Amino acid sequence: MHIKPWHRHYDYNVPTTIRYPQIPAQALFQLAAGTFPDKPATNFYGTELTFWQLREQSLRMANALGRLGVKKGDRVGVHLPNCPQFVISYLAVVSLGAIVVNLNPLASAGELRFIIENTGMETIITFDMVLPNVRPLVKETGIKRLIATRVTDYITGFGVSAARDLDLEEGWHHFSELLESVTETRLPRVQLGPDDPALIQFTGGTTGVPKGAVLTHANIVAATLHASVWGNPTITIVPPEKRLVLSVIPYFHAYGNIVCMNWAFFNYATQILVPRFEIEELLGIIGNFEKISFFPAVPTLITAIINHPKAAGLNLDKRLGLLNSGAAPMPVDLIERVQDMGISFSEGYGLSESTSLGAANPVLGLKKTGSIGIPFPDNDVRLVDVESGTEDVKPGEPGEIVMKGPLIMQGYWNNPEETAGQIRNGWLHTGDIARMDEDGYFFIVDRKKDMIIAGGFNIYPRDIDEVLYQHPKVSEAVSLGIPDEYRGETVKAFVVLKPGESATEKEIIDFCRQRLTAYKVPRIVEFRDSLPKSVVGKILRKILRQEEMEKSKKVQ
Repeated sequence: MHIKPWHRHYDYNVPTTIRYPQIPAQALFQLAAGTFPDKPATNFYGTELTFWQLREQSLRMANALGRLGVKKGDRVGVHLPNCPQFVISYLAVVSLGAIVVNLNPLASAGELRFIIENTGMETIITFDMVLPNVRPLVKETGIKRLIATRVTDYITGFGVSAARDLDLEEGWHHFSELLESVTETRLPRVQLGPDDPALIQFTGGTTGVPKGAVLTHANIVAATLHASVWGNPTITIVPPEKRLVLSVIPYFHAYGNIVCMNWAFFNYATQILVPRFEIEELLGIIGNFEKISFFPAVPTLITAIINHPKAAGLNLDKRLGLLNSGAAPMPVDLIERVQDMGISFSEGYGLSESTSLGAANPVLGLKKTGSIGIPFPDNDVRLVDVESGTEDVKPGEPGEIVMKGPLIMQGYWNNPEETAGQIRNGWLHTGDIARMDEDGYFFIVDRKKDMIIAGGFNIYPRDIDEVLYQHPKVSEAVSLGIPDEYRGETVKAFVVLKPGESATEKEIIDFCRQRLTAYKVPRIVEFRDSLPKSVVGKILRKILRQEEMEKSKKVQ
């Protein structure tokens, strides 16, 4: 590994390169089960499972799935929120050498059908609340094995459901009953290599069709090690017996899967499992723990917690250890508030295609506001010309981020065309445009596909969004390009005002005019009560863009 400009900014106990163990992903868990067998591995509304109990249940489930005919290379849909059943299912599937396909419980029937058909999935592990959505799909898509659970089955005092309670059809299996039917806890005898696929993570495609990023055992091991060593300055100080991670980020997303679940395995941490984001409930859960070592989050979640009236009484400044933010940029005032509270934090960047990691600000060292930070160990990053896709841009100029290293996916499942477009000569083309400063810190300018071309000028919506957020009445905002006969595209802003505030379109436009070059100023402002968001709280520009496209079609 060559010395890079960013290496000198690594924290004192973070290595610039790592020797990766050639092990399957589940070996990270076995390490914890062998070292701290009696420590709680999961805490689900106060009900705990120790590492040893989790080991026994996941191995029994692996052997049960094996008996049902699941074998190495088979795709198994895990269609669950954050709960002990998710962790058991994940470990069971990868221990068999089968491939976990993460399924969003909120996905529509159409999205699920596409993923089931694309992956040739024959087994799905699902839960009571989404069974109405799943039932017709099982019949239509030829799924052979369905295993269902009730989310509350793992909470003491709620009782355990049975197949008849869930009205399961003939041949379908109940999660807890299936576990009870197998006592075998021996490890499945499966040969697994680092390049074997472990996980398929679907992500939005540029054509609107989702693409399944294939992440290998080696990718998961590398990403878990990266997330772990980056937290060395704070986490290594906490004795393993006291390590906890607050898992609100969904495990069916690569970020939660690596930075909460797999991180917890490798750091012997108890996972505080939160299946849904409900602010009052979450604050109640936080209040049950004296100190939370690690809290991976997104800006909308951090804002909701810090601004809540109950936050003051919780002493969050003392209660939260390391806070990590990803998925969207943290506004400056939010960063300053976290720093004022004395909470350690790091803001980072990654994609499903890079096993959710890529770059981050050092935990202890130099942080730059508005920057995604510096690349992780062994992750090589370049900025290339947006047009050519091959030439490196001059220092300080915007270019597309391309990455190469142990985090990069194997490719997209069953989609060689998209794989060839995204990975060229081993470099992952991210579609994100950034600048790099003299210290090797990267600043995202925008998504390549979000770039607005108005009157021949390239406009990056992030520049406009930053200004909109500075307006004292604005709570949330996003800008995008809409079709315009004269300019090609024109800038439109969507704004959510703070409660009790009112503003006019002219007021917002005038505010922008004082702070932006003329061609960047929004021409139209639409006020909304809320903006469409993804499961992890990222504002979905593409939904707004689709709405605008529909409008322009009707006008024509």
